[in-house]
Amino acid sequence: MKETILITGGSGLLALNWALAIRDRYAVTLGLHKRSISLAGVETRYFSLDSVNALLSIFKDIQPHLVIHTAGLTNVEECEAKPDIAQHINVEMAANVAQACTRLQLPLVHISTDHLFSGESSLIDETHPVAPQNVYARTKTQAELAVMNTYPNALIVRTNFYGWGPSYRRSFSDFIIDSLRMGASITLFEDVFYTPVLIEVLVHAVRDLVNQKASGIFHVVGDERISKYQFGIKVAKQFQLDLGLIKAGNLADQRSLTRRPSEMSLSNEKACRILGRSLGGVDDHLHMLSQQQKIGLTQEIQNL
Repeated sequence: MKETILITGGSGLLALNWALAIRDRYAVTLGLHKRSISLAGVETRYFSLDSVNALLSIFKDIQPHLVIHTAGLTNVEECEAKPDIAQHINVEMAANVAQACTRLQLPLVHISTDHLFSGESSLIDETHPVAPQNVYARTKTQAELAVMNTYPNALIVRTNFYGWGPSYRRSFSDFIIDSLRMGASITLFEDVFYTPVLIEVLVHAVRDLVNQKASGIFHVVGDERISKYQFGIKVAKQFQLDLGLIKAGNLADQRSLTRRPSEMSLSNEKACRILGRSLGGVDDHLHMLSQQQKIGLTQEIQNL
C-alpha cells in the first residue's frame, strides 16, 4: 500500500509539480481552498488552514505519512500592500499546520524562501543571520521561527524553484519561454543573483532528506549562482528561442518596486553533504525541463 503525502496550497505551482513528480510512488492528496483541480492519480480535499482543530480532523481522516506545507502569499508587492493578510497566510497558517502535525506526530516539511537576507553576501549557508528587507521576507522569517518553536523536528526548506505552471500561475521560466515564443522583448535583471532549482530536483532532494530524518533548516537549491538575465539566456538557448529579445536591466534602477535583496544565492553544501550528491546546475535542470515537455507533463499542468 502506498504511503500518503498531503500537500497544502494544492493549486499552487509547487504543489502541482510536486504531485506530478511523486504520484506514481505515493498516494498524493492536494489540500485546496477555492480553486478546483483535477490531476490523474491525485486526490483533492477542500479544507481551511485557519483552525488547528479543523486541521486535526482532516489529518486524522486522511492519515498522511508526511505533510508538505507549500501554501503561502509569495507576491512581494501584494505582501507589502496587505501586511495583515501576509501575516495571517504566511505565519499564522504555518503555525497552525505545525501545531497539528506536532499533536499527531506527523513528519512536516515547511517550504521557506531565499528572500530572507540583506543581499550583501553570496552563497550563504544556514547559519547566516537573516535580515528581512520587506513584509514578505519578514513574514517568512517569522513563519520559520513559528514552525521551529512549535515542532523542532520539522524540516524547513529554503529554496527558489521553477517548473511548468498552470495557466493561472506561471513560473519565471514560463514567463521567459512564453514571451520569447510570442516574439515579445523582455528585460531581465543582470544585478539580481540566485541559485534556482527545478521543482523535480527539489522534490527528490526533499524526499531523500525526509527519508534520512533530517530536521531543521536546509538550503535546497541548485549548485549554480546565476543572474536572472543569464538564466534567461540559458532558457532561450535550451529551447532554441531568440536571444536577441532578451534585454539586460538592473533592479537598482527600479525605484517603484518594493525593496528586495539583489543577492539571494544560497549554499546547498549542507544538503549535498547529507545526500551524498550534488543537486546539479542550470543547464542540467533546463534539459530536464525540456524533457518534461516531451513526455506531456507540460500540457497536463498547463491545461489546469
